[in-house]
Amino acid sequence: MSLQLGRSRFGDPANAGRTLTREEATALFNEWVLNPKLKLHMLQVAALMRAWALEKEGLDESGAWAWEMAGLLHDADWDQWPDLHCKKIIEELEHRNIDPEIIHAIASHGHLHFGVIPETKMDKMLYAFDELSGLIHAYSLMRPGGYEGMDLKGVKKRLKEKSFAANVSREDINDACERASISLDDLIGFIIPRQAQVE
Repeated sequence: MSLQLGRSRFGDPANAGRTLTREEATALFNEWVLNPKLKLHMLQVAALMRAWALEKEGLDESGAWAWEMAGLLHDADWDQWPDLHCKKIIEELEHRNIDPEIIHAIASHGHLHFGVIPETKMDKMLYAFDELSGLIHAYSLMRPGGYEGMDLKGVKKRLKEKSFAANVSREDINDACERASISLDDLIGFIIPRQAQVE
């Protein structure tokens, strides 16, 4: 099964700046995503995207929402339509005349699968947060205190254990850090306290 999208341009440039409202995005999220574990992952990535946009990119509320929305919907079609992963949500957002930058970020969050290279900072951070967020959450589930007291050393130890969260691509994590020009240590340090707030 190939998830290659076969294109690298999405949406209409005339729709730059257009987003769903928070209510619209939440309705789509709840309608399409039924798996509680996947929902939590997407909410965690959305929170990380929002935090990065505000804290590191200095974006205003509308700019931060665009980043958050990309995180919230990046896996929206995975639950019910895995064979159409990315294609279906991209088509839905194009139909709704959403900003091409948001659609491109979603399309490039796994370039080895979808064939779309992360180009913008939004693209690169969604790609960077996606896999590592999942591994850090898996690590929290095996710790008695969850996220409390979690540190860099513990996460890196789990990263080296290929059998731990084996479905998480270490190659993707390293590639994402390189593309985003952020060290693995800094990325982990950013994720832990912010993701701990999402339940």
